[in-house]
Amino acid sequence: MSRTTVLYDPDGHIEAELPLDRTTHQCLVKAVLAWKGDPGLQAADYHQIALQLTGAARSVATDVRRAADRLPERRAARALAEYVLDDADRRLASPLEGTARCAQERARIVRALYERFDRLAELAPAATS
Repeated sequence: MSRTTVLYDPDGHIEAELPLDRTTHQCLVKAVLAWKGDPGLQAADYHQIALQLTGAARSVATDVRRAADRLPERRAARALAEYVLDDADRRLASPLEGTARCAQERARIVRALYERFDRLAELAPAATS
């Protein structure tokens, strides 16, 4: 039997040291965005997928914030990153629903955050590692 330990880390200190599981996140995003119409899952399954994607989005957003904060304040890329982060925060604040639409919305947020993170990495590779 395996054991899971849940740590209390409201300030995100542990998360800051852990690498993102990007491959898993991107596979889930790709699968969810490939749905045409309603794939016929149970509401609880959609809810669980949306929860997973919400966690991924928050994790990627933290890395985007760190990378953007390393850029000069007047840099256009920083302003765009802040816009994407504000938009993601606003969209993530909406309540989760057990629907395909909700899961796909969360997948789009994750995709947008990874795209922004990659663009920031191109500008300052040392800042995002």
